[in-house]
Amino acid sequence: MDNRRQFLTAAGAATLIPLTQAVASAQESKSPKANAKTKSTGARKTHPIVISTYSLWRFRNDRLRDIKKCIEIADEMGFDGVELLLYQFQQNELLSHSRMMDIKRYALRLGLPLVGMSTHQGFVSPDRRKRKHNIDLTIGQIELAYKMGIPTMRVNTGRWGTTRSFDQLMKDRGIEKPIEGYTDDDAYPWVIEALEKCVKVAEKCGVVLGLENHWGLGLTPEGILKIVNAVDSPWLQITTDTGNFLEEPYERLEKIAPKTILVQAKTYYGGGQWYTLDLDYPRIGRILQKHKYRGYISLEFEGREDYKKAIPKSLELLRKAFPRT
Repeated sequence: MDNRRQFLTAAGAATLIPLTQAVASAQESKSPKANAKTKSTGARKTHPIVISTYSLWRFRNDRLRDIKKCIEIADEMGFDGVELLLYQFQQNELLSHSRMMDIKRYALRLGLPLVGMSTHQGFVSPDRRKRKHNIDLTIGQIELAYKMGIPTMRVNTGRWGTTRSFDQLMKDRGIEKPIEGYTDDDAYPWVIEALEKCVKVAEKCGVVLGLENHWGLGLTPEGILKIVNAVDSPWLQITTDTGNFLEEPYERLEKIAPKTILVQAKTYYGGGQWYTLDLDYPRIGRILQKHKYRGYISLEFEGREDYKKAIPKSLELLRKAFPRT
């Protein structure tokens, strides 16, 4: 009898130990420290930071016009993807399907997604034939983005063209007079009608168009929102360029943040080619976070410093400024 009692007592104690541990573990899991450990899932800590090939070529560096070379540099420097500048392609490349597919394959081989493509078009013209030409041009660009697996494409409103030199346009802070006999109010319906036609193709191709806060009718947040809201399609959103609001940048960036599909982040190490903005990127990061933007940040380096020094500094700056929560 004594032996049996001793056995039951020992067995009871043995079952109490794991039960006590389980209770302690449950209490521990409710503590802040345990929760912090649980939340450590290994997910990305920042927005994906990509580089626009414009940062390397810049319309002047022939040695870096080669798209594959730019993709290779992006990989070496530690970017998460690449945005292509369509102007950068040689004409023979654009005419060669095999060449475009080779670029797509090369990016895949390096594990770098092609996330965006910046294009140029102009719908600010009273000439219906010119607008039709630019609509057809843009539709062809959408189809090219689709073939290359690129999910978003930058588009512009275009501008009047009364300022002949881009250097002069920059001196004029992007402000340009309409052609004689017209006003900006005349141009909005032209741009809206053109983009409505482009959006139909964009939806079929699964390519989101991002109207940039660029020059022309995109010079102000009110102008760009007037167009995007009028088209009223999820396939037309905004490509937000941090360097294109020369006055009150943070207030203006906040106005377009809710419809942002891609962010182009300018840096100016060594001084800008046309102007230099001292941008507070942590502040911009908070603005985007407030409006629940979780997408790509594309570096557009526009300074005079050697890209081998400036671009890694830019990447470090953007990694710190855009935590993903």
